Formats: sequence, structure tokens, C-alpha cells
Amino acid sequence: MKVVLATPNFHQQRGNTVTVQRIAEKLKHHGVETEIVSITENRKYMSFPQADLVHGFHAYLFYKFKERLHIKIDSYIITITGTDLNHDLFHPGRREDVIASVRDAKAVHVFSEKAKHLLLAEIPDIASKVFVIQQGITEFGESHQAKSKEDGIVQFFFPAGIRKVKNIPFAINALKQLHNEFPFIRLLLAGPIIEPEEGEMVKELIAENSSWAEYIGQVPHSKMGPLYKKADVVLNTSHSEGQSTAIIEAMASGVPVLVSGNDGNLSLVTHDETGYVYREETDFLHLARRLITEEKTRSRLGNRAREHISTNHGKRDEAEALISLYRMALK
Repeated sequence: MKVVLATPNFHQQRGNTVTVQRIAEKLKHHGVETEIVSITENRKYMSFPQADLVHGFHAYLFYKFKERLHIKIDSYIITITGTDLNHDLFHPGRREDVIASVRDAKAVHVFSEKAKHLLLAEIPDIASKVFVIQQGITEFGESHQAKSKEDGIVQFFFPAGIRKVKNIPFAINALKQLHNEFPFIRLLLAGPIIEPEEGEMVKELIAENSSWAEYIGQVPHSKMGPLYKKADVVLNTSHSEGQSTAIIEAMASGVPVLVSGNDGNLSLVTHDETGYVYREETDFLHLARRLITEEKTRSRLGNRAREHISTNHGKRDEAEALISLYRMALK
């Protein structure tokens, strides 16, 4: 079997890229041939790789890509990734394309029951072909040469592509308040600049707080493991998420997470059990303060997070579940 994995922005180290690379590698181990195509390049595609099935990521962007092709794609499945569900489905100019994309698909893959519920609330007639397959766990390779954590330092780590939806300025400004109280905290930000205007704002904030905050740019995914190991807390302050690969990786590494209460994060994190979930700035400050001062709390949440990911994302083989979905679609 050969499957084309069609994903947006494959040249950038973003969540979709990490997911597709992981899936391709796992499928390869099961004897499935794959080819990855980036669907957001600014060029016309006169041809498309021959394959038994196309697996598109991001319903809206895949549909627009499909429209630009000079050939027709009939057999495809769609993975809902986050922005397509939380924003494009409710955008007046994009909604119909999202609906058409999933209705024409042989199957629709979502990462959580919450995502399935939201999707079916808007498009109930596709219920028979929507399947939940949780994301798998990535194994990390060689070390990235980042600064070693100093003794007595509490390291916050924020892995994210820089764009407005990630709400990174909020994290910097909130931690700045805490730094006045706890001068031993540090923030490390890693990820590509996706929206230049937002990137400039974030870099200015980092420069203003350079004594305790650092931005190291895009890091190859294979070198992210040591950055999680050096972290005491991993942050996600996104306004919305599909299901953050970074949060899964942090939890699998046993690092406590402090995340905003969007549906994607809530599909992974149970407040005060597998991490901390905040709703507003006062919550963030209170919970971050606890994580700074209570080492036992960090250890408890980190251990439970690791157990949760191992149980829910490590037991069932992600590739086997996808192959079953592919076979069903091909029938």
C-alpha cells in the first residue's frame, strides 16, 4: 500500500509537520510506503504522486489544495488538526469548504472525543465516518546544545510556532510579574516564526526581558528531547488547539504542564491530576506560583502526566489504527 501524506507548511517545524513525520516513520515500520507533499507551496501542481490513498491534514487547506490540482483526488481521508475545526469551520468564507472537504472524504480522523463532538455538532451527517485515533508518542534522538540549567533555577519552557493564536506575549508578560517575586525563574521559547508581525512583537518582549527570557528559534524536532528534560514546567497559552504535540511530548517526558483551558488542551490535561489548567491571568499566576515554589507538586503532576500519556497514547499502535482506517476507506 502507498499513501500520500498531504500536509500544510511542511518546511516549518510545526505541529502538523511533527505529526506527519511521526506517522510516516511508523507506517514505514508496518510496510506502508509513504510520500509527503506540502500543500501550502505557492505554485501550481501539474501532477501528483501515484498512490492508493491520499491522507490530507487540515480540512480547509487540503480542500483548497485539491481545487488547484490538475487531477482529481477521489480517495482521500482527512485529519482534523485544530485550526480547521476551531476557526475555519466557523469562518463565513471558509465554512463551506471545510464541510465539503469532510463530506467528500472516505473517512475523517480526529485526535479526541472532544474534537469529534464539536465536529458532529456542526456536521452531524458525517457521524458514520468520523474516527478517534489518539496521537502516538515520539522517540527523541540526539541532544540539542542549549544552555544547561543553573542550580536553583526554575525553568519554564514554551515550545511553539510564533503566531497570534499561541498567545505567547501573555506568557512572557505574566511570567515577568512573577520574575519580580522569584528572580530565579527563567523562560525558554523555541519554535519558528510563522507570523512575522507577531514574531517581531515576541522578539521585542524577549529583548526587554533578556536577563531571564531567551528565544532560541526553530529547533529540529529530533533534538527537542533534552529541552524537555531541562524544563521544570512546560507552557501552552493558546487561545485554541487541536491537540498539542508539544504537550504530549512534555507529559511523556514527565514534565508538569500549565495550559490554557481550550478544548484541545482539555483533551490531554485534567486539572490538578495530570497538569494545571488556567482560565484567566489570576489563575495562571496562582498556579505558576505553586509550580515555582512546590517541587513536590511538580513531581506529582509530572509523574501522573507520564502515566496518563503512556496509558492513553502509548498502548495502542497509532500506525496500526491508521492502517485499519486506510483499508476501510479503500473498500
